[in-house]
Amino acid sequence: MSFALQPGSVIPFLRRRDYTFVRVLGRGACGETVLLRDDLIDSHFVCKKYSPIDESLRQELFRNFLREIKLLHELHHQNVVRVFNYYVYPDKCSGYILMEYVQGLDIEQHLATSPEAINQIFGQVVDGFCYLEASQILHRDIRPQNLLVRNDGVLKIIDLGFSKRIETATDFDKSISLNWWCEPPLDFAVGTYDHATEVYFVGKLFEKLIGDRGIEQFKHPALLDRMCRRNPRDRVASFQEVRSELNLRRSDDIEFENYEREAYRDFAAAVSRHITKIEESAKYATDLHGIRVRLEALYRNCMLEDALPDCAPLLQVLVSGQYFYRASGFQTGILRNFLGLLRSAAPEKQGIALANLHARLDAIKRYKEPTLDDDIPF
Repeated sequence: MSFALQPGSVIPFLRRRDYTFVRVLGRGACGETVLLRDDLIDSHFVCKKYSPIDESLRQELFRNFLREIKLLHELHHQNVVRVFNYYVYPDKCSGYILMEYVQGLDIEQHLATSPEAINQIFGQVVDGFCYLEASQILHRDIRPQNLLVRNDGVLKIIDLGFSKRIETATDFDKSISLNWWCEPPLDFAVGTYDHATEVYFVGKLFEKLIGDRGIEQFKHPALLDRMCRRNPRDRVASFQEVRSELNLRRSDDIEFENYEREAYRDFAAAVSRHITKIEESAKYATDLHGIRVRLEALYRNCMLEDALPDCAPLLQVLVSGQYFYRASGFQTGILRNFLGLLRSAAPEKQGIALANLHARLDAIKRYKEPTLDDDIPF
């Protein structure tokens, strides 16, 4: 049966998808998680069923369940679990999420047998939370059981059931109470839970793992100490800062060719010339894959020109927020050479280039966007 599609037409997919139950994986406050098998494509999936322990909270917690679906659908990062499908029944406040099956161990179990992997795992955790931070998402339930390591060594952040998207300043207020597994930070004394708070909990988690297991191979004790400070004024403020420091530390063991240095320096200098000042709350892009994809698309649209018609689209790839800039004069060849570096360089080199670019941007003058109160004379 076929029919002419019109905008707004409902497309009925009537084929039911059947799965084979394998085993129960676990149970949480909001439901049960089971392992399913799709015999048609010979693959396993994790199915999370919404079924709260306290039935009186079914309607209230159902909003959290829907929020988790929405957030997972928007996230695409190698260190964050993927969602493939969902089935929701709003009239019954019930539903299911079909997710990637992470075949492996939680971070605590993994490091018990592979303590030598501590630095690699630490870097992956920072990368994953750096991506969540750039996406303005707080996880809010950081514990070993929610950090899984696949058998091939790839770490996955799972269980965003308590997560929250930050849209306004008030969203940083502490609005969740869990049984914290470590001493809470001083952030809680003023009712705040923000990205710096997440830095604290990740730091405390690694501090505990290293201490409990007697791991001696960890290379970043001073950085970890600054992540674990209870007072946010003394703590590393963001995962972006943590990753930048990690990338700069890694640079000691990595050699850049002269043409790679030149490609980076020309690009960084051009960006610094075109951005004249940056608003204090602006954020830097941290997803290297996303940066490269967007720059590639931009280059295709201007590769026959000597200079970009307007460099605003390029700057928007790198900085999210308000800033002043010069629109003209960004040479296309500089963008081409920098893309050549991103295409050919190892991920470690790309990360170092991005960290150095962020350091360049940090040197640009900052300004504060006036608020409504600032415009009131008395």
